[in-house]
Amino acid sequence: MMAGQDLRYDAGGLSMVGSLHRPSQEGIAPGVLVFPEAFGFSSHATGKAARIANELGYVALACDLWGDRRELPGLADVTPAVEALASDAAALRCRVTSALVALRAQPGVDTTRIAAVGYCFGGTMAFELAACADIRAAVGIHSRLQFPSLDGGASGIKGRIMALLGADDPGNPPEVQESFARPLTEAGVDWEMTLYGGVVHSFSNPDAAEKGQPDMLRYDARADRRSWTQMASLFEEALA
Repeated sequence: MMAGQDLRYDAGGLSMVGSLHRPSQEGIAPGVLVFPEAFGFSSHATGKAARIANELGYVALACDLWGDRRELPGLADVTPAVEALASDAAALRCRVTSALVALRAQPGVDTTRIAAVGYCFGGTMAFELAACADIRAAVGIHSRLQFPSLDGGASGIKGRIMALLGADDPGNPPEVQESFARPLTEAGVDWEMTLYGGVVHSFSNPDAAEKGQPDMLRYDARADRRSWTQMASLFEEALA
């Protein structure tokens, strides 16, 4: 598996350092943005980007979240940072569209065939990008379902939307799922949601147990495998 290439870009004055991963075959390929969990840039995001490049054949950018590849140490740091960004629509859109511009500028990327996947708060970022930019698909894996543009309806979303969630994720109770689905349906968006029984948050991250909160953050190999397969299938269709 080839190592990623550092990719520097600016996002509203923040110095961002992403990790760009290319497939082995030459030529033009679709691009995929990989938005990390709320803690920030990590080996989890870069590992997923590398797999997307090597197994699926897309140019993948693991995006920075907080600038300078900063990773926040714990939930006490993450919660206020996420809430501040999530409540500032302009800043959030700048964060996601700056990454999109950086990926589209790379040689070998088909700028008309772009998708995004995000984990945890990264899913919020992927969904927001779908609402403010022309991308083919956005996938949120154990993601937050609330994002700024959804408050005004989902008419700006042209691509496909997929949410892959743990059924026992405390952050996504049924009423939150319903408030996510309703505007998408009303706007005629092609969307789908899958719930994995007995699964909580961060199920795709093998290092989730390090946070010491198993009732909230817990790896699940089956859900990780199934979510990857569903994501790959959607990308195959949407990026064809």
